[in-house]
Amino acid sequence: MSAPALAIIGCGNPNRRDDGAGPQVVSLLKRRSLPAGVALFDAGTDGMAVIYRARGAARLVIVDARRPEGAPGTVYEVPGEVLAAPPPQSFNLHDFRWDHALYAGRKLYGEGFPAQVRVFLIEAASLDFGLGLSPAVAAAAESVAERIARLAEAGGAGAVA
Repeated sequence: MSAPALAIIGCGNPNRRDDGAGPQVVSLLKRRSLPAGVALFDAGTDGMAVIYRARGAARLVIVDARRPEGAPGTVYEVPGEVLAAPPPQSFNLHDFRWDHALYAGRKLYGEGFPAQVRVFLIEAASLDFGLGLSPAVAAAAESVAERIARLAEAGGAGAVA
């Protein structure tokens, strides 16, 4: 199997309400007809899965929930170069998130890791245990899925209006 031109990875835990935003976006995109060379992955909360799925792809998009600090459903689009610095280290060696994966993947694989990275973060309303997204986050997930579909059709990981 050849590496995808564009890897789209949803991160998060659907058992923690709005933390399931990333996997929901991937689920929505699976229902669409996307161009050849686009691969969709649900990485859950496994940062190492992000490295393995992204390796070899030309471009990478990550979708995750953001800790509730502002208006639920707000979408933040972060270009990969903003995330080039190493993330803070954790005291727990098993706490390896997607931001750690971006840094480690670049260090480990160099040009074998996507140079073009775009991250969509959706502001959560609740990260409590439970199933289902809040209405604001569900609407934002639909919007992000649409934006990513347009990005895939345009053939890049750059900004999409």
